[in-house]
Amino acid sequence: MTVNGQVIRDRSPAGHFSPSIPLQLGDNSVTLRYRDQTLTLNIKRTSTAPPAPKGFTFGEGSLTPAKDIAKQPNEPLCFSAIAPPNSQVNVRLGRQTVTLQPQTSAVELPPNSAILTGSNSPAQAINPGLYQGCTAFSTPGDLGKPTFELRQGNKNIQKIGPGKIEILSPQTIAVVEVTSDQGVARTGPSTDYSRLTPLPKGTRAQVTGRDGEWIRLDYGGWIKQAETRSLENATIPRSLIRSVKVQTLSNRTNFIFPLQVPVPISVQQGDRTFTLTLHNTTAQTDTIVQTPDPILSRLDWEQISPDRLQYRIQLKHQQQWGYQLYYEGTSLVLSLRHPPTLQSKSLTGTTILLDPGHGSANDLGSVGPSGYPEKDVALLVSKLLRQELERRGAKVIMTREGDDDLYPNDRTKKIEQVAPTLALSLHYNALPDGGDAWNTKGVAAFWYNPQAQSLAVFLHDRLVQKLGRPSYGIYWNNLALTRPAIAPSVLIELGFMINPNEFEWITNPQAQQKLSKALAEGVTLWLQKATRNQVEAIE
Repeated sequence: MTVNGQVIRDRSPAGHFSPSIPLQLGDNSVTLRYRDQTLTLNIKRTSTAPPAPKGFTFGEGSLTPAKDIAKQPNEPLCFSAIAPPNSQVNVRLGRQTVTLQPQTSAVELPPNSAILTGSNSPAQAINPGLYQGCTAFSTPGDLGKPTFELRQGNKNIQKIGPGKIEILSPQTIAVVEVTSDQGVARTGPSTDYSRLTPLPKGTRAQVTGRDGEWIRLDYGGWIKQAETRSLENATIPRSLIRSVKVQTLSNRTNFIFPLQVPVPISVQQGDRTFTLTLHNTTAQTDTIVQTPDPILSRLDWEQISPDRLQYRIQLKHQQQWGYQLYYEGTSLVLSLRHPPTLQSKSLTGTTILLDPGHGSANDLGSVGPSGYPEKDVALLVSKLLRQELERRGAKVIMTREGDDDLYPNDRTKKIEQVAPTLALSLHYNALPDGGDAWNTKGVAAFWYNPQAQSLAVFLHDRLVQKLGRPSYGIYWNNLALTRPAIAPSVLIELGFMINPNEFEWITNPQAQQKLSKALAEGVTLWLQKATRNQVEAIE
């Protein structure tokens, strides 16, 4: 067997192989030959860099802002274009003319997935033809679309930019209310930017900027306009807060913050602390009533800036078990879950949600050398794990029992509805382009909310040590199945489908039985230790 004339020498015991072939920009041809059989694959690798202009013109799609935007007075407003080298590029907008300067080189960052192949170092990129410049406007108004001018010798062309620009007036107050159950707030105006704490339905904030379909709220977060509604004749949302009510229930403790307006919030979890920040809020608090509570040690507050108020909940135990945040009218409710009550060496009283990854002909997941899909082995092992957990007394809920078309949001909604003791999403791995399938293997665990970090570390270490599996690492990762805050939620990659040797371990029935038993034992040990308030590594 040859690939582009090179004999494949690395094979698994069953004869599987997985050569990794670097692709050049443009057209690539890969030819596989076995005896009298030939298969040729034609693959085109495209550049992620903006296209160079064809002739004396601007690069197609290179003029920015590319969308309608709105800025505050005196806020920086930047333009860019790709044009032939040694040109003069200006932008005319309103009464200003901005000269764009050539940018010969810049530092480019690889995508987030590059960390998985160890290639996430910044790179010096040459950008011939890239021109950039910034300005600011102090006077509010609709400035329309900018005009880009390109000059070179006696040649001159003009092109109208694609995005309109508005400078917002401080006298015109635009206020929106979040209409989604959990409004997705981000650090910038696209899904490329990092997530912030979700905004509960009913949250109100002033709009301070726009970029296409995204709006910037006064506390700094960006949200899609489609997740909000505009409020007519509204004033700037600001609130005072006085009393705070602590309500102890059978399985949770509620903290109720009576506000005048539902304000944006942020959450930060730490060891034995839960910190809640209320934006656009000022304290008039003199008294907090605290009664005996199974998880609360003390509630402190601090006005960290004139319009930011922080409550720090000191907890009795290190492990946290999940939370919910929602508005009832204008009162913010923070509900912290209590730990489960376990019997000795049993999981009776716990509910564990298992999410077998992927799940239909339209969602195979990664695929092994034989064509066996991730969706099938993930379901098989999840069912084996369910048997082991139920044998130990747990109630087990599955997101799917067969080939079901489930979007990630369907699975996360199930976790929110069930509110399990913990949630595990089981997957098998592949690599992004640029990886080495033959030499990459091992178990990986992913967490997002700090309450899940201990569980991710423990289960990863348990599988590595108990089964002698290689480690691919433990990751904080913004994944749909790690984001639910209602319970510790972990996603585990149990091995690499694309590694021929590991694939044979993945599909071995005896190994699958050992894996499910080791996972069930790990869950049991972690829960027993965590409910005794000791989440250190277990020998």
